Order: sequence, then structure tokens, then C-alpha cells
Amino acid sequence: MIAAATGNYAAAQAARLARADVVAVYPITPQTTISEYVASMVQSGEMSAEFLLMESEHSAMSALIGASTIGARTFTATSSHGLALMHEMLMWAVGARTPIVMPVAARAIGGPWNIWGDHQDVISERDTGWLQFFCENNQEVLDTILMAYKVAEDREVMLPAMVIEDGFVLSHTVERIDIPAPEEVDAYLPRYTPEFFADPANPVRFGGLVTPELWTEFRYRIAQSHEISREKLKDAQQEFARIFGREYGSPVETYRCEDAEAVLIAAGAVAGTAKEVADELRQQGKKVGVARLRVFRPFPAEEIKKLVASVPAVGVLDKSYTFGDGGAMFNEVRSTAGTSEIGSYIAGLGGRDVPPAVLVKIFNDILEKNRGTVWADLKGGEFND
Repeated sequence: MIAAATGNYAAAQAARLARADVVAVYPITPQTTISEYVASMVQSGEMSAEFLLMESEHSAMSALIGASTIGARTFTATSSHGLALMHEMLMWAVGARTPIVMPVAARAIGGPWNIWGDHQDVISERDTGWLQFFCENNQEVLDTILMAYKVAEDREVMLPAMVIEDGFVLSHTVERIDIPAPEEVDAYLPRYTPEFFADPANPVRFGGLVTPELWTEFRYRIAQSHEISREKLKDAQQEFARIFGREYGSPVETYRCEDAEAVLIAAGAVAGTAKEVADELRQQGKKVGVARLRVFRPFPAEEIKKLVASVPAVGVLDKSYTFGDGGAMFNEVRSTAGTSEIGSYIAGLGGRDVPPAVLVKIFNDILEKNRGTVWADLKGGEFND
């Protein structure tokens, strides 16, 4: 079914199509309408699920860890301070091996207060062990949630997953999407059947005390599952393309990079604008390309190594800042590539638009092979005339 839909509506429809058993939420801008859409579908009978309106995001994640432990397919959504409040339980969800899927309408974190989009909230949780997928458009939001369940619930993975959409830019912007038929999704995503689950007839202990003699092995197994998820994602994407006709390739999507002299690496909706700018610069004879990070956890190290080695100049655009040396994505790319010859560009913080003019200046700066961290859209900064 073709529909005009926001990213939040697409996320809610994905929860319905995935037949989530338990949904636990607490509202927060700009995620709130995901929860409202799901609540409406549960109330109308269009979606069969236990809907829990909790007293906080911390409680919502706690409830889903318990629900997942008894074998339920689980879903929630959050943003910004809500995600930060979940932090303790995000770590627990990973250690408990509960494959919760959670769209995040990425947003700035105060203070001072800011309700607009950037990537600071999700980047701050990059080391919790959750899988992280960044979406460029609303169709990808719906599709990635379905694929996230496929990967997360695999018995060799069993890890929770964030599906990240840019707050307001995608969450509240209407685009044309294709909502698949439920029977097609059922064929792609069977019911969740974990190998281990809480059962009164077969009592076992979950989440007990682990001593130093075994703790490292527990963490190592989580790391192994991250590695396994790389191949599981490839398999999930291939099956998705066969059933639904939409293909998602490498975790690093490349656009006009084959003969590029400069490539900008970015994640999320801004990559779409960067592609348009790349087309315009190509018409001016400037060989530039765009590489979009679709997957941030597990980090696509091999793909990044090949990309950086194949082009003369590379820059990374971060919509967050680590208060260290550049943005988080820049640091991951630089570390993986094993070179300092990569530019770091900070832009789009707190919902500030990243217009084509700013991206033109970034591309030109990459071509000139300038280095160091550039605050690309800073008022009165070096990029502003």
C-alpha cells in the first residue's frame, strides 16, 4: 500500500507489521507520535499487543527486558533525554541478550533546552552494545525496523537494535512510502522463538551475579555477536530484497565514489542533501562523492578501510561532538583507516539546517585537503562570509 507518511508513522507501522507482542513507552518530543500511533492501533484492534504507558523511559526499557525474557517480541521508541535516562537499562538489555528494537528520533540533549534534531543522544550510547542503524528517509525507517528484528532475534546475535531517524527532518516530514502487506512480512519475519526464556515449568536464573572469572567471557561473546551480525544483516537484506523488491547493500552506501577525488562520509538524512550537492559539483567538473554510514554498530571497518584507501581526500560530517578531538564518527573512521589525513566537520547541531551552501564549502575544503576540526556552520566562523 502506498501512503504519504512521516518517519514516525512509518516506525509505528513497522511495529504493527512485525507483530510486536509488548510495547512499553513514555512520550518525548519528537518521538511521541510513534507511541500515539501504536496506542491508536492497539485501541482500534488493528494491532494486537500489550501496550504499557510507563512512568519513565527507564521503566519502559525495564519492562521490555522482562517481556523479552519471557519470549515476547518487544518495541519502544524514544529521543534525547529519554534515551539518556534509559542508559542503565540499555546496558542491561545487551547483557541480558534481549533483542528489543527501538526507533530513536535523534535529538539534541540539553542544557539549555533544545527539542530539535542532531545525533548527540544516539552517539552518546554507541558503547552500550546496541546495534545502531541510521536511516536516510522514511521508507528506510520502516524497512530497517523489520530487518533489525530479523538480525537482532537471530539466535547467534540476540542483541537489541536502535533504528535512528533524524528528529523532525524525518520524524515529522511526510514522504511517499510503501507499506507492505502483513502476509508478506509474516513470510519474512516469523514469530519470535528464543532458545532460552523464562518458563515456570522449567525454572532457570536470568541475570545472576557473574564473578571476575567469567565476566570477560560474557563481554567477549557480546563482541562476537556483533561480528556475527554483519553477515546476518547481509542475509536479512538479501531476503528482504527478494520479498519486497527494495535493496539495501553495503553498510557504507557509496554515491559517485568510483572516480572521486574527494568523498564526504555522513549518516542520516543529511546524506541525501550531500548527494544533490555532489551532483551539482560534478557539473562544475569537481569529482566528489558521498559515503553514507547506514550502520554504525557494528562499525563497518573493512568497508571504511577500502573506501579511504581508494580516494585521495576524505572528510567526515558529524552531527554531534565528543568534546575530545572531533566528532565520534570522524574518530571511528580515522582510527579504522589508520591515517590522520581525514577532515572533521561539525554541523547540524541542535536542529540547525545544513543547507547545500554549507556542504559545498565542506566539499571544497576536502578537495583542498585541509585538516583539523571545522565547525562548518558556526555563525561568524571560517566557513561563513
